[in-house]
Amino acid sequence: MSETIRLAKRVAEVFECSRTQAVQYIESGNVEVDGVVVDEPGARVAPDARISLLPNAKLAPVEPITILFHKPAGMPAADAVELFVPDNQSPEDHSGIRFLRRHKNGLELLDPLEAAASGLMVLSQDFYVKRKLTDDLMRVEQEYVVEVANEIIPDGLALLNRSITFNGKQIPKIRASWQSETTLRFAMKSASSARAIAHLCEKVGLSIVSIKRLRMGRLPIAGVAPGQWRYLTRFEEF
Repeated sequence: MSETIRLAKRVAEVFECSRTQAVQYIESGNVEVDGVVVDEPGARVAPDARISLLPNAKLAPVEPITILFHKPAGMPAADAVELFVPDNQSPEDHSGIRFLRRHKNGLELLDPLEAAASGLMVLSQDFYVKRKLTDDLMRVEQEYVVEVANEIIPDGLALLNRSITFNGKQIPKIRASWQSETTLRFAMKSASSARAIAHLCEKVGLSIVSIKRLRMGRLPIAGVAPGQWRYLTRFEEF
């Protein structure tokens, strides 16, 4: 049996390009081996394997990606990375971005939810998104729907609609409203908003049954089912 060859070396030979250019072609998902896309430069291929480029393949570095993930209640936030696989991609993903294994490299979970909470979480490779949801997070409004139990104290809703200090930081005025007899909606600008909401509810006599993050900034989780994810498009901003 003939010895195998690293795909990057084979692409460089077939298309008469540098090894660096070959790696770019491969990592951007533009190389097929016997009709199957392979995005790993170190993959071993047979010397007689059919190597081809996809139509309109371009020499360009892979752009950093951001995903919106719908975390189910009860799942540790860190497990989101394990569910970032093609089988869990939402049918509502219209980004046109092809899944690549290198999309998992350096993927950072931003403002994670506690295990009991559900809803929108953001994972990103993009420096600008990371900065927005870390350094500038206190300027990004988040929206939650919260199912509660017990009776709220007199004037409790008014007490929820105010600015508070939580974990040593001042949280701007919160907007809270009843959606039903047992459901509140909160809009606020804060890191660890879910914990701040739990703190607020306890102060007015309520206990939390469930909490779900609906939105971060301009971006909702609507349309993405629990356990699924979609890519952030270049036209979307927080």
